[in-house]
Amino acid sequence: MNTYAFNRELRLLTPEHYQNVFQQAHRAGSPHFTIIARNNKLSHPRLGLAVPKKQIKTAVGRNRFKRLARESFRNNQHQLPNKDFVVIAKKSAQDLSNEELFKLFDKLWHRLSRPSRG
Repeated sequence: MNTYAFNRELRLLTPEHYQNVFQQAHRAGSPHFTIIARNNKLSHPRLGLAVPKKQIKTAVGRNRFKRLARESFRNNQHQLPNKDFVVIAKKSAQDLSNEELFKLFDKLWHRLSRPSRG
């Protein structure tokens, strides 16, 4: 049975983990946020979040975005390939409703799950 927890092993924790993803990454983006992905050698996907204060000014807005990103990842983790993902928020992300954010996350997770061409 699949568990839908978001444990420590499913997170990018160190700056080295983030740098590794940024070096040779595949991108899927929208006007509201970008997801960067890179293959990992683990048996599960991992998630990292980058929500700059410069983009989303209020702590409430940043926390809301991070909470929704984690929830979307948690619900889709068993369909995702074994990659490290970093979600980078843009300014307009705070203007979307929760439902719109979830739909957009689903679309981008699906796009990054397809086999890469080349």
